[in-house]
Amino acid sequence: MKKIKVAIAGASGYAGGETLRLLITHPGVKVVAATSEKSEGKPVSTTFPALSGLTDLIYETLDPEKLAKKAEVVFLALPHKTSAPVAAMIHKKGKKIIDLSSDLRLKDAGVYKKWYGEEHSHPELIKNAVYGLPEIKGKKIKGKNIVSNPGCYPTGAILGLAPLIEEAIINLKGIVIDSKSGISGAGRNIDLGYLFSEVNEGVKAYKVGVHRHTPEIEQELSLLSGEKVNVSFTPHLIPMDRGILTTIYTNIKKDINEKNLFSLYKRYYSGKTFIRVLEQGRLPFTKDVRGTNFCDIGVKVDQRVGRIIVITAIDNLGKGAAGQAIQNMNIMMGLKETEGLLLPGLFP
Repeated sequence: MKKIKVAIAGASGYAGGETLRLLITHPGVKVVAATSEKSEGKPVSTTFPALSGLTDLIYETLDPEKLAKKAEVVFLALPHKTSAPVAAMIHKKGKKIIDLSSDLRLKDAGVYKKWYGEEHSHPELIKNAVYGLPEIKGKKIKGKNIVSNPGCYPTGAILGLAPLIEEAIINLKGIVIDSKSGISGAGRNIDLGYLFSEVNEGVKAYKVGVHRHTPEIEQELSLLSGEKVNVSFTPHLIPMDRGILTTIYTNIKKDINEKNLFSLYKRYYSGKTFIRVLEQGRLPFTKDVRGTNFCDIGVKVDQRVGRIIVITAIDNLGKGAAGQAIQNMNIMMGLKETEGLLLPGLFP
């Protein structure tokens, strides 16, 4: 079988590194280039020693035209606001792009400006990009040239809420999303706020009411419901390497018991390999999805207060970034959706 040639821009960060880790053993692809401005000319194994003996790739500087000549598919694991210009150049060369940044997720350039504080550099790309949440947008992803990979927080939140919204089970007002993420979600950088002694043995909320994933969540939930949806979203930083646990509180509109709610989720995600709806009585645990592309979902009905509580767990670098990006690539390129991704969780 002819292998698809892929390149990774920004392959020395956490998301780029995880993409590389998964792709070098993917049976359907060959990684032909990896870029890093900080590590240009060095073997990939100097940045990720765990990959020693598995790849002989040497980091190169980011040159969009060069990547387009080498690869059929380019993964962009670049910082926000810097990815769109690179995507525009590669797109002109007719190559497929999977963007892991937030640059192409918001479909309204005005909303982008409001939340990011500046005009979008390439609004024409927004129209061409599909939001790459495979369990919801799968048919739209196949054959597409540009896929915008969802954010990690939105992935867990949207997958948790989608069945309730499409079946009109809940009141669309008063949705509360509480998420807790490991430190790798902040990226691979040196910052006082993410040093070990600063975060260990503590939990803190941040960017309350102003986190940039909020409009992304609201955009996709509004598309599912057919009307405007606003949510209260609060992220928290917890002292672990990777993983996101999201707890969602909603007000019941249609009476439903827990057994029927469980059945609803099982039907909705039937045939979706990477969504695991947990049996009644079980709740998601981040360790169970660590190192995987799975999203575990648990549901509870609190009849006493008239609420449905949904809990999701993902690996922020897996289903929240690299794993989902590769799932999108598989769909785009006509490969089996699960190719290279059916890995059990790392435990303990």
